[in-house]
Amino acid sequence: MTDRTVRRQSYWRRIIGQTVVRWGARLGLFWVGILAVVGVFAPFLASSFPLLLSEGGKLSSPVLDYLQPVDLILLGGFFTLLLMIPLGLALSRALLVLAGVLVATTIIAYSAISPPKLVIYEQYRVAEAEGRYDWVIYAPIPYSPKDYQRDRGETGLEAPLSKSERNHWFGTEQNGADVLSRMIHASRIALGIGFVATGIAMILGIIIGGLMGYFSGVVDILGMRLVEIFEAVPTLFLLLTFVAFFGRSLYIMMVIIGITSWPGYARYVRAEFLRLRKQDFVQAAEAAGLPLPSILFRHMLPNGMGPVLVAASFGVASAILAEATLSFLGLGLVDDPSWGEMLNQAVQSSSFNWWMATFPGGAIFLTVFAYNLIGESLRDAIDPYLSKSN
Repeated sequence: MTDRTVRRQSYWRRIIGQTVVRWGARLGLFWVGILAVVGVFAPFLASSFPLLLSEGGKLSSPVLDYLQPVDLILLGGFFTLLLMIPLGLALSRALLVLAGVLVATTIIAYSAISPPKLVIYEQYRVAEAEGRYDWVIYAPIPYSPKDYQRDRGETGLEAPLSKSERNHWFGTEQNGADVLSRMIHASRIALGIGFVATGIAMILGIIIGGLMGYFSGVVDILGMRLVEIFEAVPTLFLLLTFVAFFGRSLYIMMVIIGITSWPGYARYVRAEFLRLRKQDFVQAAEAAGLPLPSILFRHMLPNGMGPVLVAASFGVASAILAEATLSFLGLGLVDDPSWGEMLNQAVQSSSFNWWMATFPGGAIFLTVFAYNLIGESLRDAIDPYLSKSN
């Protein structure tokens, strides 16, 4: 291991250490960690399918039969991260390992998992009421996000704990589905669209901004004109246009938010590369004849990632807000749980449904606030003047 690698690792470890010691970052990371755990284990926390049951002395786990490929992918990525944390791998190597595991898990999941296409949520409740099971263990929230409980007669908006025979801690929405269950599963969409859209924006911004800062001149001029064009595109109106023409799709939302958000990252990377391209280590890399990708992304980028990471934390919050806004307007995902879509139901009926505003609205606020706290703490840790003042 070279001295340069040691210095680079110690610098980022110092930045992470200075970030984590701040209470704002701790609170933000705590909330984001809760959302991540809840999102990964959502099928086992909120599901109408029993975790385990015994019928005639035979054990079975119906929840495993109804797992989707995405559930296995999330579980594989989560446990890979847990295993890599104690190993202390370098960031680039850890990302490669995680990417490899996700690709392998995706191939296995979509080739080996085939859940039933016809889903009858109430079948296990009916069988339990008929006494067909020796015993049964349900999830902590025994309702799936799309379980409208048709077996229980007319269901609709119910306030929290309004009926003693059914424990809906956060109430139900207009179709009779449990709000807490839908909020748990909606955390996947909130985190997914935030990280994927921000990842797309970061990749585009780093590549274009790096080329602009390193070459400057004509490349910089053309790149800045491209940045100005994309900055003039209103993200929300572009999302509305694509929804009108191509329908509602989570993947379209991710791509559009990503390709309209990269100019901010490009500006940060450009400014850092303009500063770094005259440094001695960059001149030495050029004199040694290293290829351009190695100079840009192996030597210059690690030294200019600070402002980009700060912007990324705010970018995740902005992407979550964009999806919630679109869902609140009634143009979000169809039937899939979303915090914005649930927030919309607070004002749809003749009376104000306070639980549909309080719980989803609180989740959106806390998530956006958590990312802002992380971004502020990271900015303070990276800025040498703010670090000295603290």
